Amino acid sequence: MRDLARPFGMAALLLVLAAAAPWLLSGYDLNLLARFLALALLALGLVLTWGHGGILSLGQGVFFGLGGYALAMHMKLAGLAPGEVPEFMMLSGVEVLPWWWSPFAHPAVAIIAIVAVPALVAALFARAVFARGVSGTYFSLITQALALAFATLLVSQQDLTGGFNGLTDFSGVMGLDLNDPGAGRWLYWLTLACLGVGWALVTLLLASRFGTMLRAVRDGENRVRYLGHDAAAYKVVAFAVAGGLAGVAGALFTLHAGVISPALVGVVPSIEMVIWVAIGGRLSLAGAILGTVAVNFARDKVSSAFPDLWPYALGALFILVVTLLPGGLAGLRKRA
Repeated sequence: MRDLARPFGMAALLLVLAAAAPWLLSGYDLNLLARFLALALLALGLVLTWGHGGILSLGQGVFFGLGGYALAMHMKLAGLAPGEVPEFMMLSGVEVLPWWWSPFAHPAVAIIAIVAVPALVAALFARAVFARGVSGTYFSLITQALALAFATLLVSQQDLTGGFNGLTDFSGVMGLDLNDPGAGRWLYWLTLACLGVGWALVTLLLASRFGTMLRAVRDGENRVRYLGHDAAAYKVVAFAVAGGLAGVAGALFTLHAGVISPALVGVVPSIEMVIWVAIGGRLSLAGAILGTVAVNFARDKVSSAFPDLWPYALGALFILVVTLLPGGLAGLRKRA
């Protein structure tokens, strides 16, 4: 119980501070914070897989995109009359809704798909790769290739996925009018609640026997295997959980940003996701959240003033953290 007290105490403190944001921030900044808290949910999954599992994925954008597109498809179908298709399909000459789009018209299917599809894809992919003994750098490169292939597929299917522009122009979701001035605040509370649930889930997993075995696999996979345990199974479960969290993050981000496109799910965004966690601290859930929010706020401010400067600033920041502060921002507390 003592191991759980500190993480949950930190979570409670940060959630209380985040709960005060609607009364402290402007509508624009509150929307930004909501987007970044959604991204922080994905960062929690990277702490689980990379920090405690030693599984560095450079393709989390794939699972982020699957969740985002699942909800976006539902929102594009909402309000359409029977037999109608979304406007981007009409412009591409599609007259009949594809069969695999139809189930997403149902809210329950969309909600389940947001979590289940990314988690299932992540589990199947991880099982296929880990069963063949692939790990380390080779695994990272394969996930990077997966992100590239996924983004390329989305761009190439203009008539089915919206192509390079993705899916946008949403009016509402499950009865909530997104154009209502109060909708942003409701969506912020939803995002904060999901982040709290995600934090609790990952904290409990890390404090359980599963977390102990996952760290054992990270530190000595061959020893775990020689003791009769299926080391790959622990990595598959961790990767699937991270995939599910990324899917929820993608859906929430789509609600706040009003768009999901290949530009948000490819190689570059997937690498940036890892950098957020590295800067915050890959062993700390609180650090990963703070790193994600801080880096993305910095990106917004720097990009607004100097549009071409941000990639260089992010690269320099990453190099400084890796060389001078390997534990990320969370490591500052241990040094103090």
